[in-house]
Amino acid sequence: MDTFSKRKFIIAGIMLGIGALFILRLFTIQITNKTYKQFATRNVLRKIITFPARGLIYDRNQKLMVYNKAAYDLMIIPREAKAFDTLELCRIVQLDRLDLRDAIRKAKQYSRYKPSIVAGQISPEIYAPLQEKLYKYPGFFVQSRTLREYPSKSAAQALGYVGEVNQHIIETDNYYRSGDYIGVSGLEKTYEKELRGIKGANNYMVDVHNRIKGRYNDGGADTTAILGQNLLTGFDKDLQAYAELLMTNKKGAIVAIEPATGEILLMVSAPTYDPNLLVGRQRSLNYGILDRDSVNRPMWNRAIIGTYSPGSTFKLANSLIALQEHAVSPFDRFSCSGKVNTPIKCTHSHVSPLAMREGIRESCNSYFWNVYRSIINHAANPAEGYQTWRNHLMTFGFGQRIGTELSSEVKGNVPETSYYDKIYGVGGWNSMTIRSIAIGQGEILATPLQMANMVAIVANRGYFITPHLVKAIQDTSRVYRELKFEKKVTDINTEYYPTIIEGMQAVIEETRLQYTVKQDKFIVCGKTGTVQNPHGADHSAFVGFAPRDNPKIAIVVFIENAGFGATYAAPIAGLLMEKYLNDSIAPKRKELEQKLIETNLLNVIEVKKKL
Repeated sequence: MDTFSKRKFIIAGIMLGIGALFILRLFTIQITNKTYKQFATRNVLRKIITFPARGLIYDRNQKLMVYNKAAYDLMIIPREAKAFDTLELCRIVQLDRLDLRDAIRKAKQYSRYKPSIVAGQISPEIYAPLQEKLYKYPGFFVQSRTLREYPSKSAAQALGYVGEVNQHIIETDNYYRSGDYIGVSGLEKTYEKELRGIKGANNYMVDVHNRIKGRYNDGGADTTAILGQNLLTGFDKDLQAYAELLMTNKKGAIVAIEPATGEILLMVSAPTYDPNLLVGRQRSLNYGILDRDSVNRPMWNRAIIGTYSPGSTFKLANSLIALQEHAVSPFDRFSCSGKVNTPIKCTHSHVSPLAMREGIRESCNSYFWNVYRSIINHAANPAEGYQTWRNHLMTFGFGQRIGTELSSEVKGNVPETSYYDKIYGVGGWNSMTIRSIAIGQGEILATPLQMANMVAIVANRGYFITPHLVKAIQDTSRVYRELKFEKKVTDINTEYYPTIIEGMQAVIEETRLQYTVKQDKFIVCGKTGTVQNPHGADHSAFVGFAPRDNPKIAIVVFIENAGFGATYAAPIAGLLMEKYLNDSIAPKRKELEQKLIETNLLNVIEVKKKL
């Protein structure tokens, strides 16, 4: 073969190779690479996310506490948008022109090809005229979603609220996209994965006028949204609303627990707010107003983040520890000299000397100072005695998170021995040094939830079920799945509780509480507390349970700056127990009820009046 022929074959081979490369590249672009197909189909296809209805929240009697209502988001795909009448669109969707401009700018920064929200949470009344005019706005479309609705307008801090996701959430959880909503606080946050459901997607053919012409591939590429799961709580919706009514113009918290199950019947933090304020397009404005209220702090859940000295209600725990340690017996008596007593004064004159039942009834500070001193001095040294006392107390749930679902719950404070060693030096302190703890003052701090749990333990004669708000979750097959919660037993023997309960019954039946708290149809056991407050008027506290046998409700009422526990906290607790167990308030207590509702204790400096 001559040289020319060889060259001819070489050139032909090169040409065939180049042709093969072109064919391979075209195959890659047109068949295997989806990028250009996406550019083309974006002109005729629109993928619209379908948001599932968020799970509903019910009370213990299957009454709705949270449900959904229809809303719409106006979306934009910047690449598809054309020039449009800005003023007309702003008028239709009731949006400021500058806000619209900023929304479009942010959408372009996010992605020119992906949809972004321009105007969120549009009501059905606005959606109707918008849908008629939408053909004028290429690149815009409407996406449906649901918003939360709170029919009873109560339990705001416990139920929580829903808000727009931030960039951190988008980056860490691929479920969420810009403009999505997520539970921010309360049960909405804790049970977000159960409540949110699973998104779906519909693919539509659209024409050059931005009008949907039908389903793409007859819906073959669509996916169906799966509804969120419903929550069944332990709340009593009516009791919750009634408790909030009684706490009108007052600051504090109420927690009620069903002792046998640990289900929280009500959780009030006052002042409160209407949870519907944090729904819809005015949410940001309303949130700012609520968040800036540094005086009333309505968004705080005082039931789980408010830490207070428990005052005389704490004497119940000290009594049980003393009996368990055999530091005192129910019949040991201690003398009291009233307001001139040392080293701890008593608040009023009463019979003396006293045994434990009378000590609880009279809430005698002198008696309980001696009880506490006996506990500490019962050991080899004060530090060992204090550590024994503290160990017992921890089994009541003090000084730690009890474990309720709400993430903002705090521990309170039960100091360790090292705390006092640091202040006074090792061996430099004793029961006298920290005597204020004997009457629930000083360094001991507890949340209202912990105080309610303590009295639930007394009601149960020695154990508690982890307090919880949600009792069951309805799964995708719409069947309720009961949740399981741990039973925790204290290290106080059951034989010591009857003495404490007898004293609590005497508090109700042998003091002036017989006129405001005692009931005709069931026996109430309780303990008042007047909590010293260095920043103003004393706080009013009460813990109690009813009935005495087979208790159905254990409750704490804590009202800031309200004075004596018997004046406000105890009567409110009495009305709530009566409402729950009798389903109504007796006519003879209607006047008391009205006085409590009308009393304004906000901004009180000193409280002296009694009901």
